[in-house]
Amino acid sequence: MTATTMTDRSRWIALYVLCAGMLMIVLDVTVVNVALPSIQDDLGFSQSSLAWVVNAYLIAFGGLLLLSGRFGDLLGRKRVLMAGLGVFTGASLLCGIAWSQETLVAARFIQGVGGAMTSAVILGMIFTMFPEPREQAKAIGVYGFVASAGGSIGLLAGGVLTQSINYHWIFFVNVPIGIATAILSQRLIPRDEGIGLRQGADVAGAVLITSCLMLTVYTIVKPAAENGWGSGEAIGLMALSLALLAAFIVRESRAATPLVPLRIFRSRTLSGANVVQALTVAGMFGMFFLGSLYLQRVLGYDALQIGLSFLPGTLVMGTLSLKFAEPLMMRFGARRVLVPGLSLVAVGLLLFARVPVDGSYVAHVLPVMIIMSVGIGISFPPLIALAMASAPPQDAGLASGVVNTSAQVGGAIGLAVLATVSASHTAHLAAAGRSPAEALVGGYHLAFFIAAGLVVAAIAVALLVLEAEPHGASEHAPAGEPVADAA
Repeated sequence: MTATTMTDRSRWIALYVLCAGMLMIVLDVTVVNVALPSIQDDLGFSQSSLAWVVNAYLIAFGGLLLLSGRFGDLLGRKRVLMAGLGVFTGASLLCGIAWSQETLVAARFIQGVGGAMTSAVILGMIFTMFPEPREQAKAIGVYGFVASAGGSIGLLAGGVLTQSINYHWIFFVNVPIGIATAILSQRLIPRDEGIGLRQGADVAGAVLITSCLMLTVYTIVKPAAENGWGSGEAIGLMALSLALLAAFIVRESRAATPLVPLRIFRSRTLSGANVVQALTVAGMFGMFFLGSLYLQRVLGYDALQIGLSFLPGTLVMGTLSLKFAEPLMMRFGARRVLVPGLSLVAVGLLLFARVPVDGSYVAHVLPVMIIMSVGIGISFPPLIALAMASAPPQDAGLASGVVNTSAQVGGAIGLAVLATVSASHTAHLAAAGRSPAEALVGGYHLAFFIAAGLVVAAIAVALLVLEAEPHGASEHAPAGEPVADAA
């Protein structure tokens, strides 16, 4: 069985199975956050070492996405998917039974490796299974919901599991889901052979790009987040990351069989869409991270209440992504849907920058969250479509890895910048005599303004770089062309 011979029913079931696996991976980026106090009490982490429960996962996950996506093209995406599910599920079990700090951190790193292997190839598999534009747009809507709303679902799931049972179950719950996903994937998804290692067995390139990405993520989550971007350690490590990136580009331009063919970045649409995604995700982290802090530190919400607070926004995102993204993309084209959606995200962040010290959830948080969720729900599916549209079938895994990498690195940079700016401004206001609550909210306000600026920059890139589609072209695209290339 191949992707072209799959029945309609089996393709859609396979899509839901892949998205369930993707949701499991996305959840693990945030589900741990609400359980950190319980983990600290149980295993005796210090405040500084506790961050490695999160950082170990992010470094492996962000550092290996690009390499995993390319290996999917070379070795076969199903083979990489199955291996990734096995690694992730086994590491989740080890996380749940971890008996020491070192065991948990090591298991989280391995979990990040499995997460990168799994998520890097899923988007490429979806594009291969759904070549017809209308079905492809609908499938992207399902994937877009999982990718955009998974973080808030993780906050809710983490709060429920930690408070109703114990923190171990945020890891144990992955085991049955991972096993079921692997069994169904083995049965439903056709095997692809890949183009072979000879087409991209570039060991030097693999070492350079993986070292570059891991070092970049480490710099963001450790020295930059703790000591600021101006610290000597952060500047030195980021300079080393840039040097590794430059060496990788030189290597790939000269290699006979490059790991990452640079031709993929010649497309204005693909390159521009990834820049837009990095800027947008960097800004969006303002809502998830700073919004959670506002609810916790200013309004006094506990972990479960914070998770429930994000539920209305998640439902809005799901409704728009699953029901309306496909008809909107087919009617107006991906770029025409993307810009209004991003504009709503920017408006929501600007409104978040006005939340008062004595605010309430219903009056000041919920309406803004709904506006942002509408924007995210209608903008992420076309953004993913644009980012994948120009990649040839043999590079679909690589393009999928690039899409995931731009989101993860953009989110990590955005989180580090917004958290640093917010904490610095809060300290400045506190030193000037403001009350603790006023100082906190003042720091959040500045960070939300910067987040909005990042999304406005994303809108500018979308307007200036992405190529527009003729009106209605998507509606009459011939079968087999990606929706964003319908013209």
